[in-house]
Amino acid sequence: MKNLLKFGHYSLLLTLTTCLTFAQNLTLKAQTIYQPIAISSHQEITDILTDQDIPTGDGGFSRDYKINLKKGDQVAIDLFSDDFDTKVFLIGADGTAIAENDDGPDGSTNSLLFVRITEEEDYIVRVSAFGETGGGNFTLTISRLKSANECKN
Repeated sequence: MKNLLKFGHYSLLLTLTTCLTFAQNLTLKAQTIYQPIAISSHQEITDILTDQDIPTGDGGFSRDYKINLKKGDQVAIDLFSDDFDTKVFLIGADGTAIAENDDGPDGSTNSLLFVRITEEEDYIVRVSAFGETGGGNFTLTISRLKSANECKN
């Protein structure tokens, strides 16, 4: 009986070790899969949104870019595509959506977002297709306008 208990504990320990190893491997794979593309302001990005990008949960896909912004920065994020209805998000380091825009002020399906930055940190600019509108070629431009400190001078 004592040997059966030892075997039972060993079997349980082996199962738990296997599960933990599997979970660690999944975590490592997830960390290597999600790596937003690092960009800087005053940079124009021409890229393609495909079904290989991040699923949005509503049938569409999105692609993320990481940018460091400073407190007081005023930023314009312009997303243009002839291939799909664009949607752009600015997401804080904690995952909170700071701002978003679906259709720009010109009445088109392109997106234009103006944001004043309140905290210096790395932000995510998320390019997405509205709903299930698909994907395709797009141009993303992030322009750092004058900061609040520069406007005082």
